[in-house]
Amino acid sequence: MPNRPRDAVNGPDMPEVGVPTQRDNDDRIWTGEPMSGEQAADIVSAVVVPRGRARELGGALRELGGRFDGFLRRHSGPLSDLGAIALALMDVLLVSPKDAELYSHILSGLACLALVLRRRYPFLVLLATVPGYLAGWSQLAGMIALYTLAKKRTWNWQTMAGAVLMMLCAYIAWPLTKFFSLGWQEQVLNLLWAVIHTGMPLALGLLVTTRKELVHKLTELAVTRERKQHLQAQAIRAEERTRLAREMHDVVSHQVTLIAMQAGALKMTVTDADSREIANTIRRLSTKTLEELRQLVGVLRTTADDDDARPDLTDLRRLVSDCGLAVTLNVDGDIEDIPRPVSAAAYRTVQEALTNVGKHAPSAAVSVLVQVGEDELEVRVRNGRPRGQRTPALPSGGHGLVGLTERAELLGGSCHAEPSRDGGFVVTSRFPLALPGVPAPQAPQHA
Repeated sequence: MPNRPRDAVNGPDMPEVGVPTQRDNDDRIWTGEPMSGEQAADIVSAVVVPRGRARELGGALRELGGRFDGFLRRHSGPLSDLGAIALALMDVLLVSPKDAELYSHILSGLACLALVLRRRYPFLVLLATVPGYLAGWSQLAGMIALYTLAKKRTWNWQTMAGAVLMMLCAYIAWPLTKFFSLGWQEQVLNLLWAVIHTGMPLALGLLVTTRKELVHKLTELAVTRERKQHLQAQAIRAEERTRLAREMHDVVSHQVTLIAMQAGALKMTVTDADSREIANTIRRLSTKTLEELRQLVGVLRTTADDDDARPDLTDLRRLVSDCGLAVTLNVDGDIEDIPRPVSAAAYRTVQEALTNVGKHAPSAAVSVLVQVGEDELEVRVRNGRPRGQRTPALPSGGHGLVGLTERAELLGGSCHAEPSRDGGFVVTSRFPLALPGVPAPQAPQHA
């Protein structure tokens, strides 16, 4: 194609090629300026819905749908009654002829309006729809009443009587002179249609009731199966705990008893005062270990439902008075309403801390603080620097503090042990009061 000037291609009044065009109000084409990248981005951001705005819109729609669903569930009964009345009236208006008698319209309207009481008085409502069904045009109202009766009363004498009445209303043609003038073929055909019109709402109502009963039975079966599995798991755990308790009693208790006997024999044979003190310490700790083992074996031989046998914070004062240490106890709050697992874990924390103090610093002053807060329980055991010469004691493996930490973590809490600035030791445990299925106690009110 030979080269030609641009005006020859575009024309003097045409915009340049590649330049955007716009139309003014008179629909005339005029040349626009080239669009920049920022302008294009502004147009796209204005047209396309931002992602955050789309999420907000989706959340608003879901909230609106939830509210609408809740409204339908709260008012399902009245709304279903209004829907039934509307359908029955529409059926009457569409079927009834214009030249029908006035009483037929009145009876049909009364039959439709009676459906408002169908859920409370199903049999009486069905009786109220019989005249409109027989001498009027309220066939659908009678079918709805029969469905409600079958759904509410299942298969009893009222349902059977209602089904017979509805079948007669569908079979007998009004007026009676017209019915008696029909041939036997037409009467047989009307009887078949009457059975069909009566059987459909009757079967549907019985089917809905049967389905509800079946769902209820299946739910009961599921609950029973879950309870059976829970009991079976409890039996397995109880058997395992009993086996562990037997092994601990037969093996560990025997070995600790031998240690106590040997320590007693050593105490009687040695003459050195330090050796006698060490033997006495070994025997005392062995005896205490045997007591702890007996308690542990008793706990293992009980099931999970026997938590009442375990000591808790209500036994704390007796523990403090029997430990043989100079202990200052301070309880802030009501410890009676604390959940049993938390109370037992707090008691074990204090017990283990006092045991450690008795091992490593029996002459130190000890303070025990139990504070009930709004949503957690704090237990703090602090001992100062030991005074005088330390009593020889058996070395500790450190498993007691590890057990306290594991016990606290199982309940969703924490346990920390650290040296204090004055040369003592501090054990602090915190437990949540809100356990699953257990209400949290009220926090103490301070004046």
